[in-house]
Amino acid sequence: MNLVLIGYRGTGKSTIGRRLSEVLRMPYICFDEEIVRRAGMTIPEIVERYSWDRFRELESRVVSDYAARDGQILDTGGGVVTRPENVAALRENSILVLLEAKVEDIVSRIGSTTDRPSLSGDQSFVEEVEDVLKERRPLYEAAADHRVDTSLLSQEEAVQAIVQIFRRVR
Repeated sequence: MNLVLIGYRGTGKSTIGRRLSEVLRMPYICFDEEIVRRAGMTIPEIVERYSWDRFRELESRVVSDYAARDGQILDTGGGVVTRPENVAALRENSILVLLEAKVEDIVSRIGSTTDRPSLSGDQSFVEEVEDVLKERRPLYEAAADHRVDTSLLSQEEAVQAIVQIFRRVR
């Protein structure tokens, strides 16, 4: 069984995923890093050159490849839930944990990064986060087996909560 972390960027998927890998002694796979490795270019370069649709196609291939394996911590991109086939593939052999955070926490965590191009192009960063979360929240909630709020818990508390969930379910 895999442990899959879903949620908007800035909710702690990468940081918590790496720590879960240490605690549970399972390999950690970051889908965004795998997409970049396979494409030979950064995410902004993929989107600028080809489009968000092309990025999502690459993401779906990564999902398909790793969802079929077993015993991994999978750190998905924030938009993985926008394609139902991704969620279906991940649900086959995994427990999906939604990491959530308040908008202000997300903005403070990722506000200065440039590793992702804008999804909207014409909004302020805060407006974009709010709008994308509003759009994706039902998708995240429908996909999730469990939810952990990283605004309410420290990183280590979140890790321990997820470890307990995973050990109980596995």
